[in-house]
Amino acid sequence: MRILLVGAGGVGSAFTAIAARRHFFELIVVADRDEARSVKAVAALQDSRFTAAAVDASGAAAVSALCREHSITHVMNAVDPRFVMPIFEGALDAGADYLDMAMSLSQRHPTEPHARVGVKLGDEQFALSPQWESAGQLALVGMGVEPGLSDVFARYASDHLFSHIDELGTRDGANLAVHDEDGNEIFAPSFSIWTTIEECLNPPVIWERSRTTGVGPEGGWYTTPPFSEAEVFDFPEGIGEVECVNVEHEEVLLMPRWVDAERVTFKYGLGEEFIGVLRTLHTLGLDSTEKVKVGGVEVSPRDVVAACLPDPATIGPRMTGKTCAGLWVTGTGKDGAPRSTYLYHVVDNEWSMREYGHQCVVWQTAINPVVALELIAAGTWSGTGVRGPEAFDAQPFLDLLTAYGSPWGIREHPILR
Repeated sequence: MRILLVGAGGVGSAFTAIAARRHFFELIVVADRDEARSVKAVAALQDSRFTAAAVDASGAAAVSALCREHSITHVMNAVDPRFVMPIFEGALDAGADYLDMAMSLSQRHPTEPHARVGVKLGDEQFALSPQWESAGQLALVGMGVEPGLSDVFARYASDHLFSHIDELGTRDGANLAVHDEDGNEIFAPSFSIWTTIEECLNPPVIWERSRTTGVGPEGGWYTTPPFSEAEVFDFPEGIGEVECVNVEHEEVLLMPRWVDAERVTFKYGLGEEFIGVLRTLHTLGLDSTEKVKVGGVEVSPRDVVAACLPDPATIGPRMTGKTCAGLWVTGTGKDGAPRSTYLYHVVDNEWSMREYGHQCVVWQTAINPVVALELIAAGTWSGTGVRGPEAFDAQPFLDLLTAYGSPWGIREHPILR
């Protein structure tokens, strides 16, 4: 396996640190628009299987050319979703398989954005699935932590725990805090603010079987206003109660395609301060990606916001706490009795910094595509076309995740009568 990793930021660098401990690949080319970042990521590994390169991921031709130059078999996309389609199309053109952790961007419904879907997350990619199938290539989409691990949990729950699923509810939360040099807590998102703004301010998507119009999941998706349907969820391993709200996310677009359920949701524990900041950015127009002219220079307001905040890759030494990604499944168990189960994965920032030198959120995101690539290299996961993680057997993935030294957990919830 010869891998092109596009993106040497926080998640990309964590990906290389995790992959360096495994032996399933021959080469990883670490490529970034800023070649200095690629060089830095590779130099930290001192491993001859890694090499650095530069690439402009906004053009499919550049991605394809780099693939051909290095005889790449698999492209790993670790940049923000603006670049999904050129990387996706570049891999297809070069004859390489493809993985990403975020799917092609959505577009709001032109007249009813808080009720009806427009262009959904991943629609552009699924539209090209026949080309991937005819080429005999696999595009594994949404294979990070969220989306990604929760989708694996959905398949596991369907296969091993439940005979009927009422709801697949992804629930993510954390008790993370970032401090300045004087010990004061500061506002510093632990993940790409560009991506966070995109998913949190877009209308959240929900899927319900009762709304479907025919065979398959089509017609079952609808939208709500941002931050809707707030609930308090008690996260495990000392994180505790966090208020979660609806957020647009790929799980809701992926799970109904492969897993039977009555309803699919995604809720994120953002916290009151974070929601307030996002609402203010939206009110001021600072969430916009449309360029404005400032002093003769054209710049996107959202890019300015991202440039003003700390790089998520650098905040690890000043961050404390744990992050949890998981899936709350309700329905009927294999024994015929009502069941409510939370499948989860928790990472402690102190542990990930000590063991890998990367903060817990980017590390937790990066480990899942590494596990998936190892399963693909072994032939355990295989196929063609555009597929989500739910399309594959979950047990080998969860076994290998545990073998990597990062076990997952199950917690049963009381049944409310």
